[in-house]
This record gives sequence, structure tokens and C-alpha cells, in this order.
Amino acid sequence: MKKTTLILLAIATSFCFGFAFNTILTKQLSDNTATRKVTGIGGIFFKCKDPKKLREWYKTHLGLNTNQYGAVFEWRQGVDTTRKGFTQWSPFGEKTNYFAPSEKDFMINYRVENLESLVAEFKKDGVTITDTIQKVDYGKFVHIMDLEGNKVELWEPNDAEYDKMGKQMGAKTTK
Repeated sequence: MKKTTLILLAIATSFCFGFAFNTILTKQLSDNTATRKVTGIGGIFFKCKDPKKLREWYKTHLGLNTNQYGAVFEWRQGVDTTRKGFTQWSPFGEKTNYFAPSEKDFMINYRVENLESLVAEFKKDGVTITDTIQKVDYGKFVHIMDLEGNKVELWEPNDAEYDKMGKQMGAKTTK
């Protein structure tokens, strides 16, 4: 009888420790997910003298499937490989104001999750936000300035709508 009681007690204790460990581990993983901000590169934008000629050069020499905005790279999301993701590559005219107030010749677009809560965090932290959140079918956007005066575009994508928009335009992706 004592042996059976000890075995049951050992099993119950193991179960409790396992449950506690799993609860702690799950909480840590969900906390890390909640604080995750950038999920990938949404785009690379840069100034150049002649965007049309440069798009054509990249098409001819590097095989990019270009369109009037640049090129779109299509990839599969690591979290769910059945879902597509996209990264935009865009040369802009050297006189564009799109990067203002930054005086730099480039801008990076980062893919993010939960843009509204991220902007609320930025406001608490004193991060310079240059505009308000813009909502379009294929996602939400906002611009911030980093510590060295680089304008950064943040995009909470709706990849399904982005894919549909590209197909409607007849744009081919680079894979």
C-alpha cells in the first residue's frame, strides 16, 4: 500500500512540476511574442537620378520583375509557410519629398504587427512620429524618425490584399 501511495505521489508531483514548468515557459514565449515589434523587411526605398532607367537596368541585368513602382519580392512566411509575404524594392526620383524630413537618400520599410499599440508605445517613449496611421486595403502605415534622423516606414501588412492588388495590376513578383 505504501509503495502504491508513493508511486501515486511521485506521479502527481511530476505532473504538478510539469504543469508549472509548462505554464512558466508558455508565459515567457507569449511575452516575447507580445514584445516582438519588427517581423521583417517590408521594403527598401532609395533615391536615384532616373528611376525608370534604373528599374530597366535591374530587370535586364539582375532579372527583377519590375513595374512602375520597382519590384516586389514574394516569399513564404516562416511562421506559416502556406502564407505569402512581400518586400517592395523601389527607386525614387532624387528630388522626392517622400523621405522628408530625413535628408538621407534611402528609407527602409519594416513589417510590424499591432501598429496602433506600437505607436502608443512610441508616444510614451518620445519617439518622433512624422504622421498619423494611414489605413489602406493592403495594410496600415506610419512613419517615424530614428535616433540619427533616418525616416523609417512601418507597415502592418495585409498580404492577401497586397497579393490581390498586384494581380489586378498585372504585376509579376520576383521569387
